[in-house]
Amino acid sequence: MSRVQLALRVADLQSSIAFYAKLFGAEPAKCRPGYANFAIAEPPLRLVLIEGEPDQDTRLDHLGVEVERTEQVIAATERLRRAGLTAVEEKDARCCYALQDKTWVTGPGKEPWEVYVVKADADTFGKSADAAPQDCCT
Repeated sequence: MSRVQLALRVADLQSSIAFYAKLFGAEPAKCRPGYANFAIAEPPLRLVLIEGEPDQDTRLDHLGVEVERTEQVIAATERLRRAGLTAVEEKDARCCYALQDKTWVTGPGKEPWEVYVVKADADTFGKSADAAPQDCCT
């Protein structure tokens, strides 16, 4: 099953987790320092919350499409390139406490989109133990 991903940068992670748990009637699938995600069955959604600056309003961080297999990421990359888009591949990327294969494109409003598969959990948010949230997904 594929699902759309919405990643938000939030000022207060704990309040945001509580709000979205009530909104969708589901608990987070993963909670780590500065990060949480929800795997919502209906509507099919991966909601990602990334801790931002305390004094900033919630903002869009990035969008995505979660798929089940690396082959689907490869197929999406090829399709996007045939359509004339610049698709940037990342293999075995450590991001959002997961090991992923992904491809990135940028929409006309500079919104980043990824097509990705989670291959395994990871112990770090990004490429290293001290990676900041802004160093991961975009």
